[in-house]
Amino acid sequence: MLVGVLVTFLVVILVLYLINMLPMDGRAKQIARVIVIIIGVVSLLKYLTVF
Repeated sequence: MLVGVLVTFLVVILVLYLINMLPMDGRAKQIARVIVIIIGVVSLLKYLTVF
């Protein structure tokens, strides 16, 4: 379980970093960041058996 949580956390951090590197305007980056964070939180909650 701990490994799954760590992998999910690292993937979210990596995707957020890659989104930051994309040549997009600020509004689109903000929307993409929010979507990735929401997906990451839901995935972490699934690992912690909340859902």
